[in-house]
Amino acid sequence: MSHLPTLIADLALILICAGVMTLIFKKLKQPLVLGYIVAGFLASPHITFTPSVIDKANIQTWADIGVIFLLFALGLEFSFKKLVKVGGAAVIAACTIIFCMMLLGVGVGLCFGWQRMDCLFLGGMIAMSSTTIIYKAFDDLGLSKQNFAKLVLSILIIEDILAIVLMVVLSTLAVSSNFEGTEMLFSIGKLVFFLILWFVVGIYLIPEFLKRCRKLMSDETLLIVSLALCLGMVVVADYAGFSAAFGAFIMGSILAETVEAESIEHIVKPVKDLFGAVFFVSVGMMVDPVMIGTYIVPIIVVTLVVIIGQSLFATFGVVLAGKPLKTAMQCGFSLTQIGEFAFIIAALGVSLHVTSSFLYPIVVAVSVITTFLTPYMIRVADPAYLYVDKHLPHSWRKFLTRYTAGSQTVNHENLWHKLLLAMLKIVVVYSILSLAIVFISLRWVTPFFRDTINDFWGSLIGAGLTILLISPFLRAIMIKKNHSIEFTTLWNDHRSNRAPLVATIVLRVVIVITFIMFIIAGLFKASISLMIGTTILIVVLMVGSRRLKRQSILIERRFFQNLRSREIRDEYLGDKQPAYAGRLLSHDLHLADYEIPGESLWSGKTLMELSLAKKYGVHVTSILRGKRRINIPGGNTRIFPYDKIQVIGTDAQLKIFGEIMAQKVELDVETYEKHELILRQFLIDTDSPFIGKTIKESGVRDKFHCFIAGVERSNNMLMTVDMDTPFKEGDVLWLVGEKDNVYQLVGQKN
Repeated sequence: MSHLPTLIADLALILICAGVMTLIFKKLKQPLVLGYIVAGFLASPHITFTPSVIDKANIQTWADIGVIFLLFALGLEFSFKKLVKVGGAAVIAACTIIFCMMLLGVGVGLCFGWQRMDCLFLGGMIAMSSTTIIYKAFDDLGLSKQNFAKLVLSILIIEDILAIVLMVVLSTLAVSSNFEGTEMLFSIGKLVFFLILWFVVGIYLIPEFLKRCRKLMSDETLLIVSLALCLGMVVVADYAGFSAAFGAFIMGSILAETVEAESIEHIVKPVKDLFGAVFFVSVGMMVDPVMIGTYIVPIIVVTLVVIIGQSLFATFGVVLAGKPLKTAMQCGFSLTQIGEFAFIIAALGVSLHVTSSFLYPIVVAVSVITTFLTPYMIRVADPAYLYVDKHLPHSWRKFLTRYTAGSQTVNHENLWHKLLLAMLKIVVVYSILSLAIVFISLRWVTPFFRDTINDFWGSLIGAGLTILLISPFLRAIMIKKNHSIEFTTLWNDHRSNRAPLVATIVLRVVIVITFIMFIIAGLFKASISLMIGTTILIVVLMVGSRRLKRQSILIERRFFQNLRSREIRDEYLGDKQPAYAGRLLSHDLHLADYEIPGESLWSGKTLMELSLAKKYGVHVTSILRGKRRINIPGGNTRIFPYDKIQVIGTDAQLKIFGEIMAQKVELDVETYEKHELILRQFLIDTDSPFIGKTIKESGVRDKFHCFIAGVERSNNMLMTVDMDTPFKEGDVLWLVGEKDNVYQLVGQKN
């Protein structure tokens, strides 16, 4: 008998335990993550009365793969556009929570006398709430549609991206063992540089690649290509000095902006579920019951710190963002748990060998306790608010009311602020792209030319190629926004604005000159005057080149088309409201979607016949019919059953419109009995008016609304009817039609 590899035997045990536990926890209506942890606990060597895994090292490898796919799937659900749209309240609240909880966690660790890295990692673990557990709790309690729930989910989006940043920073600190501010700033700068570089290049290249290969993509090939991109980015991130999880998240977020995002998410889900289960089981395997007993006091303390700290700091953060106290307390009490990212950060500390062995089981125990308490904490938020509001000093209540009311006003956007922010984005993004190209050229391309040709000509070709590749970006840095509405308005508004505006142009030109001189100085030994003259000549040629201008515009247009392709597709299919819906001329107007019922009285009628604008004051902007979209339909456009129509109107108008539109054709016994189809036989005798006539001439279909299913002739065989064959005496017609029509036809005589 052949020997079964230990990896397969261990995987079998893990999945059997996980399968049993998930069924039990599903029955108990508890999060599956806890089931996986319990399964790992049972399959670990710490429990002697159950089978145990043989080789934990192999399982750790599978768990590492699980983290990669978990972060890849999280990236697929994430969107940088979504991050921009979450609003200032979520950003302020999330940053407040993470900063305060990090300090609190470090303080608790220092009080217990733990090492500095243990304290830092503990702070990172307790700073992040569990997206999965909160989603489930809101669904179970029926709160997912409430306003505070939407704010909580926005805060979780910010926390997810900050968790990735925190992982990168903790990894850097763990590797370097350096807590200096300069090291931290360098790590954050490196993170921002590669984050922008990978995202911009990825959005420019990957959607175009998937678009060109779309006809070749089956589910199988799309899965392989997606996982190849994910693992390829993992390798690149590791080469750049980041964690594998960070690379997986970045690739997931890039693919999230493509049209294929939903398909990729669907086909990757089973892979993510499998390896994710192995990861969470491995978390449970690291829980030592003896260690939990030993560290029961820190577990209780950290649990109280998470519950009380998250409640207080989240409430404070949401109030600071300008939300009412009730909303703030509902948000704060919803975030009182730790989950997936706590395990991932803990696993990061273990893999880097910088955290103590006791920290992992403590975090798992705290996570289990806080997860079970989450629904009760959400329920107690309203009674807690009533108690606080009742005992709150009048001066405090008055201050909070004035503060939150003031935050609701819409700030006027300053033209200078808008212009400078746009210029800063352009300079940062295009400078990062240019730096990446310069680095690749000086590191690999130019040395290749030098080795192939000679030093001078190799350097000349390398310099020329590098400047040519970055020239569209350098030109955009100098020229873009110089003719924008903001720039022109400020220039014409007052003379005092002109000097600062000219200064912005000069500063950007200096940045471009610095790039070019750096390339020339790095490849040639030349006098300063020659380098300056050459640089000025190149800058003048860039500014005057129409071809370069066109190339720069095309590059930017392609990027934004790729970035918005999924959004445009969703708008076309009606899965997302168009951008103009939020910018209607009046605050009383909004866009609403309605589906025409199958039995609607409006079915088959034109918009002119319905006269919706005249009768109800609403306007149909689009009709969605399957995968076809009809924008601004004309008066002769007909409405059909199950059409989805997008309508603009006020709340009152749309309410009346919806009620009238929902009216259906009444169906009673007489209606369906009258339209019943029957089959009857009809003999063509001597007196029949149909003798010698064809089907068309007889008017069976046009006049009597019946059709002939078949004809029996002398051989008693039922055969189909030829349209041009005349009827003969003795033919038996098999007629199908509504009862009244059939009897009317049968009663015809000469």
